[in-house]
Amino acid sequence: MPIVILPVLDEIAALPWVLSRMPINYQPLVVDNGSTDGSAKCAARLGAQVIVEPQRGFGAACWAGLMAAPDDVVCFMDCDGSLDPQDLPAVAGPVIEQSADLVLGRRVAEKRAWPLHARLANRALSFEVRRRTGLSLRDLGPMRASTRSRLTGLGLMDRRSGWPLEMVLAAHKEGLVITEVMIPYRPRVGRSKVTGTLRGTAQAVSDMSTLLR
Repeated sequence: MPIVILPVLDEIAALPWVLSRMPINYQPLVVDNGSTDGSAKCAARLGAQVIVEPQRGFGAACWAGLMAAPDDVVCFMDCDGSLDPQDLPAVAGPVIEQSADLVLGRRVAEKRAWPLHARLANRALSFEVRRRTGLSLRDLGPMRASTRSRLTGLGLMDRRSGWPLEMVLAAHKEGLVITEVMIPYRPRVGRSKVTGTLRGTAQAVSDMSTLLR
């Protein structure tokens, strides 16, 4: 059964929709990363497994979820309503079929779904990944799938916004098969803590630029 790791920081408005859209046999694992709006209680009430990670940071929440995952196939996705869990089987499928080791969802954005500054930052970072690795990736999207056994063996150290990029770079270094599939990307519910602000985007770019160096 694929485990869906959902890092959460004040996402109570989006949680009911996200959890209601979870495909059959996909088990949600909510990692509360310091919410003050009751997100953890809401997720538990809706039937999700919930753990708490007090260390702030996207990577810290993802790592805690990875450590707690009870099965080997793991998926990651934002819990803000911008991604539809119904697209998870398309992303996890190649991992389950063992035709790929790491699959990323390449976001096809609806109007107003992706702030211009965040889109440009993602484009620049994706270009650098292609230039340095030869991979054909066009996005460093947050919906992705792999296996717990592979990811824990990569020595991932970033616990902030650099986590998504570090995973790709480390997987490439280990010779893992990396691919991407197209998925829809819609406006999120509420304001993003990262891409919704210039400061958040700048911090993410800084974290990822450090990894590239």
